[in-house]
Amino acid sequence: MTELNNTVPGFDALGLPDFIFNTLTKMGFEKPTPIQAQTIPPLLEGKHVLGEAQTGTGKTAAFGLPALAKLDMSIRKPQMMVLAPTRELAMQVAEAIESFGKDMKGLRVATLYGGQSYGPQLSQLERGAQVVVGTPGRLMDHLRRKTLKLDSLTFCALDEADEMLNMGFLEDIEWILEHLPNEAQMALFSATMPPAIRKVANRFLVDPVHIKVAAVTKAKANITQLAWKVTGINKNTAIERIVETFDYEAMIIFVRTRNDTITISEQIERLGYPCAALNGDLNQAQRERTVEQLKNGKVSIVVATDVVARGLDIPRIDLVLNYDIPGDHESYVHRIGRTGRAGREGTAITFIRPREMYNIRHYERLTAGTIKTFELPTVSELGAIRIERCRKSLVETAQNKDLTTMRAALEKMAADSEVSIEDLAAALLFEKQIKQPFEPKEDPKPRRERSERDSRGRDSRDSRDSRDTRGRGRDDRGNRGERPQRERKQSSGARSDIDWQAYRIEVGKEHGARPGDIVGAIANEISLDSAYIGQINLQDNHTIVQLPKGMPKDAFEKLRNVRVRRQQLDISVSDAKVETQTRRPRNDRPRNDRRNDRPARHN
Repeated sequence: MTELNNTVPGFDALGLPDFIFNTLTKMGFEKPTPIQAQTIPPLLEGKHVLGEAQTGTGKTAAFGLPALAKLDMSIRKPQMMVLAPTRELAMQVAEAIESFGKDMKGLRVATLYGGQSYGPQLSQLERGAQVVVGTPGRLMDHLRRKTLKLDSLTFCALDEADEMLNMGFLEDIEWILEHLPNEAQMALFSATMPPAIRKVANRFLVDPVHIKVAAVTKAKANITQLAWKVTGINKNTAIERIVETFDYEAMIIFVRTRNDTITISEQIERLGYPCAALNGDLNQAQRERTVEQLKNGKVSIVVATDVVARGLDIPRIDLVLNYDIPGDHESYVHRIGRTGRAGREGTAITFIRPREMYNIRHYERLTAGTIKTFELPTVSELGAIRIERCRKSLVETAQNKDLTTMRAALEKMAADSEVSIEDLAAALLFEKQIKQPFEPKEDPKPRRERSERDSRGRDSRDSRDSRDTRGRGRDDRGNRGERPQRERKQSSGARSDIDWQAYRIEVGKEHGARPGDIVGAIANEISLDSAYIGQINLQDNHTIVQLPKGMPKDAFEKLRNVRVRRQQLDISVSDAKVETQTRRPRNDRPRNDRRNDRPARHN
């Protein structure tokens, strides 16, 4: 496998045909990125390429430009195919390729992805698309239906291969690649190179040129990275303060769950700021409409989950907010890469809890940057900001509007009510600031017991802190009373009327797994009520978990391929016994009550 070094010539030295070089000049491309400079020449020579480069390095142009240069426009069949992990990335790649080939008369690009009806996609293929960009599932559907034929295909690219692996597309990818013509040229790009991806490369790429570009530090140099340590006020209040006080043109807020995208976007809209949710429950038309609104400025804030936001390339996004930290460190790079695009400056803010602070050094290492902690504006500073914003708004209105009628009305009100004009103006100002007071309430002081809980690794999420502590009596030693014990038993314990079987899964503490991760993965994948998940015993490199005996074969096979913290569960039956003290806790909290000393209940 050949490796190249990091040299960056100009586009004019890469061997691209004049019509593509002229298009790049019109588009304002001045100098190729390292991945482009190293990838384009070998692809033009017909070689296979294995590229290691992260999002935002310019991979689309790296494989798109040489592939377009080799298209035969007289052939009205697919000659170039790109596999992408998500609909959004597929659409972005297709749009970029259309831009690169806008001077190629008759060029047609078909975008094939799930969530869209087959009609438009069939029309694109029937019109003779030379380029096909799609997600694995929909590409497989078209191949099975024989609506997509690859007999004329000369080039295939896999973009974000590691992400496709994480999403469970490995077998789909291999199935698709098996249908390529033997002579088809291939390019595979991945931010990381896990064994499974390397295996695919070894199987399908022929003597590839291996191009490895270091983590993009230059692209991240124009992103200011900040972290707010969650303390005192809760995250919902903090997000309101950032939305209200930070200077930004457009913002994307990353959360973990689809429900959070809705609740937080509704919260922001109630403040009077245009905001939209972007999650997997939206159909494709709704997603496209939301992205278009963000592009054209009708919406300034989008609350999104990781998967649907991957590949978003909107230059006006200048602020990224991590409401929840990502599940893995690479995702942090993907997230903050949504800002600072096209040479612009951006800011990335992360809400981070005391027990999560260790992640900062990993983020700094990945981005070769510095993450500074900062404090949110105090209530007095917030009040001053609101007053100044109101003053500017009123002055602008006074300078640009004819206020003759309003002035006369104000004078008449003053005369009729025997109240001074100043007092009437103050009353109007008072009504204007009711929703956002000029004198906000003081922030609560950080609770000592919450910090102590954090230091012991307990979950202290805002929405659960207040719910978990209300109505629960404690004695002088902090032990829960009898009533709280019964509540915990009813809400969190696994059922005792089940014949349990111990299973081993290949993920443990060293992978960063928590009981909550395992419960969520199993419950979501096979639609199993959490009451049917028993005790969990986390070890360094594996975990023993209790599940009901006689698990259906199809459910068992599904769980084999499920991933937690990027690790495949690879579940198997185990003879091990699960220790009582590791009974699965409510909200992933360690149990400190006396019930942990009781023996496990088995039938």
